[in-house]
Order: sequence, then structure tokens, then C-alpha cells
Amino acid sequence: MKTKQLLPLILLMIMSASMIGCGTQVPSGHRGVFYAKFGSGTEFGKIYTEGFNWHMPWNNIFVYQIQLQESKENLSVLSNDGASIRMEVSIMYRPDVTKLDSLQYTIGPNYYAVAVAPQIRSIARQVAGNFKPEEIYSTKRNELATEMFEKLSLEVKNKFVTIENILIRDVQIPPKIAEAINFKLAAEQEALRMKFTIDKERKEAERKKIEAQGISDFQKIVSAGITPSLLKWKGIEATQKIAESPNSKVIIIGNDAGSLPIILSADGK
Repeated sequence: MKTKQLLPLILLMIMSASMIGCGTQVPSGHRGVFYAKFGSGTEFGKIYTEGFNWHMPWNNIFVYQIQLQESKENLSVLSNDGASIRMEVSIMYRPDVTKLDSLQYTIGPNYYAVAVAPQIRSIARQVAGNFKPEEIYSTKRNELATEMFEKLSLEVKNKFVTIENILIRDVQIPPKIAEAINFKLAAEQEALRMKFTIDKERKEAERKKIEAQGISDFQKIVSAGITPSLLKWKGIEATQKIAESPNSKVIIIGNDAGSLPIILSADGK
């Protein structure tokens, strides 16, 4: 009796295992390409999306990650003067989602090692040969990365791979060259600092010159407007105001024709 009760359960487990084996789970951020083992092989024109996709157990679905991926390459290149330089380069890439069936048919899941890595090594050596060590080390690193990106993108375009970016993360050059470059950069920074100081002092001198010229012009204008008659009139006005004040004083009018009144305090102060 117990055996008869267990038999349906065993059959159900076998059927469940068989059904699970008749499909492929495509994770989030991935796509699949169907392959019929006893049929026409790679299926073109259909890319399988995320989720569980049913198929016969002898067939298969090759799963590709379509999210942005990063691979690092440690490269050894020569500059235009023959100096040996090591670079750590990051390649940001992803497969062409719409052409995964062609990628599967022509290259396969190992497409980075086959189509991308050899190209970036060759291109890095080619491009680095156009730059000086100090340019690769500091001043033109971004320009070098941009040129590598453009050439690599063009090379893998027909291989159904998209290059998103190339970053040069580290550059190692011979110690003597690095020392010379750092000395040169320090000298350039000092020269820029001195130029800034000189420019600042020159502008300050020009400002003072303009200020002095303004004062001089003002004095000329004022001097031209001050006449003996004006001074005498202003003296009379001042004398009148003092005479009208309640304080005790003695005013002596005139000393000669060009003099102003003399004011004495009546209380001796």
C-alpha cells in the first residue's frame, strides 16, 4: 500500500525535474540566443528576453549579459622616443543586443577575449607611439584614451560589440623619466605663479597711475576755478556767519586789499 502511494509522488518528481530541464532561465539584464541541436542550429531573428524560456532538453539557449561590463588590461607600450611605459586600461563595453544571434554564430560568448582584448593591445601600442612619455604620464592622457576609444570602436563595430568608453587608470614610466617630468611640471607651476604675481603687480601699478592721474586732473580743475574774487567772497560769507553767531568775538575787517578778515575772541581765548 505504501509503495502504491509513493509511486505517484515519485512520478511527479521525475516529471518536474524533466520539465525544469526543458528550459533556460534568462536573468535580469541578460538576453538569450536559441540553439537547436538536431535542427537548424542557431536561431536568427529572435532574441529571448528575461525569464524562464521552455525548450526541449537537447536544445539550448546561450545567455548573454547585456549590462555594461568592464574589463581591465595591463598593457606595455613604447612612447615615440622608445621609453617603456605600462598602463592599466579599463574598457567599458556591451554586446549589440539586436545582433546577439550574429554574435553567437560568428564569435560566441567568449567574444571579449576573441574580438576585443587583442585589438585593444594592438591599438594601445600603435597610439602610444605618437606621444611623448610626459604626455602619456600627465598632459595628454585623456587625448590618448579618446584616440584608443575611437579606433577600438571602429575595429569591433562589425563584430557586434559596442565600446562605451576607455579609461586610463594608471601609468607607470621609468623612474628617471618620472623624476624629470615632475621637475619640469614643478618649474612650469612656479613660472605660472611668478607670471600671476607680475601681472597682479602690473595691474596694481596701472590702477595707482590712473588714480594719481585722476587726482591730478581734479586738482587742476579745482585750481582753475579758484580765483581771488571767489576767495574774498567766501571770506565775506564766513565772516558774516561768524558775526551772526552768539559767541563773543572781535572782527577786524581787512589788512590789505587781498587779505581776509582777522577774527579775535573778545574773551581772550
